[in-house]
Amino acid sequence: MTSATRETILRSIRTQGQCTVKELAEVVGISPVSVRHHLAQLQAEGLVATKEVRHGVGRPHHAFSLTDEAIELFPTRYFQLTNRLLDEIKYEMSPERVKSMFARMASSISEDFVGTHEHLPIEERLPKLMTMLSNEGFDAEYEIQGNQVIIRLLSCPYLQLVHHHPEVDFIDQELIAKTLSLPFERVNCLTEGDTHCSFVVHLPEGEQSE
Repeated sequence: MTSATRETILRSIRTQGQCTVKELAEVVGISPVSVRHHLAQLQAEGLVATKEVRHGVGRPHHAFSLTDEAIELFPTRYFQLTNRLLDEIKYEMSPERVKSMFARMASSISEDFVGTHEHLPIEERLPKLMTMLSNEGFDAEYEIQGNQVIIRLLSCPYLQLVHHHPEVDFIDQELIAKTLSLPFERVNCLTEGDTHCSFVVHLPEGEQSE
């Protein structure tokens, strides 16, 4: 989304909580028809949601609000808060307990996956693993090369935190371990200056690609 008008619309909705087409037209200074056009684009991008609102008798009007995805576009203090929380956790807990905590988090995330997909062949598990990683904020891809799978994480949602708390980097490895239950090793890492994180997963004899 690059339109300055759409950015103004998003900021207006964020400030008010929800807005009507008429209210947005007045704030932005464009016609209601133009507002509807921009709102349609924003809805198509998954940034705006709408609902009917009734005020007494008469036809209901539509109120527009931001989706969670749109809210993430605005600067927040989540990083500072999370960073401080982790400082406190590490002060109170031993390194072993901190590592165990992140392992439990990864287990919780992968629980549904493991329960429903653990018996699928590797070719079917991998796309579902990519979907799960994507849902957690990773930009992930994979490639099968003979007796191994190369998993690449082109971006990491925790990268800022990892620089301060390397333990957080344990999550992606645990997700791969829990969902694939296969031996693997990391060969590249974003925090070490590489362009992406990559893992080599070793396939068992029966699941090797021809």
